[in-house]
Amino acid sequence: MALARRAQPPSEGLLLQRRRAARWPPLLLLWGALCLCPRPAEALVEGLYCGKLVCYDVLGVSRDASKAEIARAYRQLALRYHPDRQREPDPDGRGVEGAQEKFLLIATAYETLKDEETRKDYDYMLDHPEEYYSHYYHYYSRRLAPKVDVRIVILVTVCAISVFQFFSWWSSYNEAINYLATVPKYRIQATEIARQQGLLNRAKEKGKNRRSKEEIRKEEEEIIKGVIKNKIDIKGGYQKPQIYDILLFQIILAPLYLCKYIAWYCWWIYSFNIKGQEYGEEEKLYIIRKYMKMSQSQFDTLEDQQKETFLERQLWIKENYEVYKQEQEEELKKKMAMDPRWKRYRRWMRNEGPGRLTFIDE
Repeated sequence: MALARRAQPPSEGLLLQRRRAARWPPLLLLWGALCLCPRPAEALVEGLYCGKLVCYDVLGVSRDASKAEIARAYRQLALRYHPDRQREPDPDGRGVEGAQEKFLLIATAYETLKDEETRKDYDYMLDHPEEYYSHYYHYYSRRLAPKVDVRIVILVTVCAISVFQFFSWWSSYNEAINYLATVPKYRIQATEIARQQGLLNRAKEKGKNRRSKEEIRKEEEEIIKGVIKNKIDIKGGYQKPQIYDILLFQIILAPLYLCKYIAWYCWWIYSFNIKGQEYGEEEKLYIIRKYMKMSQSQFDTLEDQQKETFLERQLWIKENYEVYKQEQEEELKKKMAMDPRWKRYRRWMRNEGPGRLTFIDE
């Protein structure tokens, strides 16, 4: 019975499986051959470097050529194909336009090979043609890269802004001094100080050293302005400019300012939030300035009497400041209501207003 079973012919399903299995070895061999064979890839791409031509062949040099050999080959070909020398067709018989295209191709090849980094990228493209997108990236990243270092551009720009900023501040400071010299209160005080110091009590000059009244007046004016500069501390936007206030020094000192602010903030939290110490006068004024949303220079322009009023009313307390703010808004509304210009504006808005048509009989 066992021998009879073995002698039975195979079924159709078993034959089909054997036929499918017989097809796999040739397919596997074909797949292995395709994997082992190098895939065709073109290293020379139109639009990159010398296009479909090899830059070394364009200059007639080998890949091992030195920079001197490349430069010598370029000069010889440039003299031969330069457009100014091509009044007649070039030796290759392609005409003047063909010579110009040849000259541009020679120049492109020289620009590619004279730079070490560009030449390295080009040699890598010749040796690794399969990295198609990488070659595009390196090519256009070098072509579109700025010729000047961006850091130098930023430094020059910051320096130019700083110089303009410094001289602009000096101009504003001089305008403030000139204005204060015309204010009677400050002018009289400056004149008295100058006389006490003996700057205006000079003996009259005689003979050749005698000056005109105009020269004496200009000298006295400069003396009065000098006294105002020394005695009056101008704050705010018209204060005397300092070299460390310009943009360049602010950028340089930014890490120092940041560290100081972090240290000060930690001290504030530890002293007043953790230990519960009472605020000093400077801390109170700082809180008031923050409530008023004013910068340090703007707050410094306020008179000392006004700051004392802030302290007397305890405006560092949030509830007191809200009451003070409401009072200021009400007072501002009253002033605007009594202002003649505001009255005219409201009358105009009520009678005519923007966008209304009026017919006036003349």
